[in-house]
Amino acid sequence: MGKIYTIGEALIDFIPVQTAANLSAVDAFQKRPGGAPANVAVAAAKLGAEAYFIGMVGDDPFGHFLKDTIQNYGVNTRYLKTTKKAKTALAFVSLAEDGQRDFSFYRNPSADLLLDKRDVEEVEFTSEDYISFGSVDLVEYPVKYATEYLLQKAKAANATILFDPNIRKDLWDDLEECRQTVLSFMKYANIVKMADDEVEFITGKTSVKEAIEVVKQYGVEHVIVTYGPEGSDAYLKHCHSHADARKVDPIDTTGAGDTFVGALLYYLDHHKQKPDHISPEMMKEGLCFANHAAAIVTTKKGAMNAAPTLEELQKYYRRIPCLKEQI
Repeated sequence: MGKIYTIGEALIDFIPVQTAANLSAVDAFQKRPGGAPANVAVAAAKLGAEAYFIGMVGDDPFGHFLKDTIQNYGVNTRYLKTTKKAKTALAFVSLAEDGQRDFSFYRNPSADLLLDKRDVEEVEFTSEDYISFGSVDLVEYPVKYATEYLLQKAKAANATILFDPNIRKDLWDDLEECRQTVLSFMKYANIVKMADDEVEFITGKTSVKEAIEVVKQYGVEHVIVTYGPEGSDAYLKHCHSHADARKVDPIDTTGAGDTFVGALLYYLDHHKQKPDHISPEMMKEGLCFANHAAAIVTTKKGAMNAAPTLEELQKYYRRIPCLKEQI
């Protein structure tokens, strides 16, 4: 099997103790490890993948906590660097009654933004590997160019590249710059995964069918759209697959999309399936597997701690008609 790499931010999520519609109403928070790429790596590792996180944290208590936590979940932290030049990023989150979130980030700049090309030159890929990245660290800091350098190496090695933009509008001074940056990085991706509430912002289209045509103009052959409790769709070069989500009562949706990505990459790697050749039936099963992993995350607070192990997922296999009992 190949290796699963993620690059980008690791940060501290401060999750509210009580439910509140906005941050101004929150009185107390709990510390949780987070950052979308770090969450993806942990989700894949907890399922059994050989996962690597590439990034930078501050040489401070929060940074040390993140490195220890990610490592304890089974992620290889060989490429996780530390710096004294900036502090580890923080994100304060509020949770509404339905588990939806409101974010406020403290990172101007934070350590993750200072990852430099020189910090990642030793990373090498093979055609069996996967790498996932997002848009949070594509602002004008060294990490943007370190990411681009790695994506060029991964593409040259014929590794599979998944781009989950994971839009955070409040991190950008200019939303059009955000949109154009996301579109410009699509040329590196084999797979683009978008949440349904990101589709119009990224592509300018309200119709998913039209949005997919926009994305494919950038050379992307495979698009995945997630709909939370309504499941997910995969529009591959040669087929379309849909899988329903498992119905749960969510209390915190933090990390659900990241776990979806980590679980899907684990599934593809475990079955040695590249998106160019996967059958519609196997793609449906992969979506179902990822949907189910994401649903479990929403029933707990936090992201990394909530991501399921393979054993936890297997407990529910008989309840999921599109999954086999063993994987």
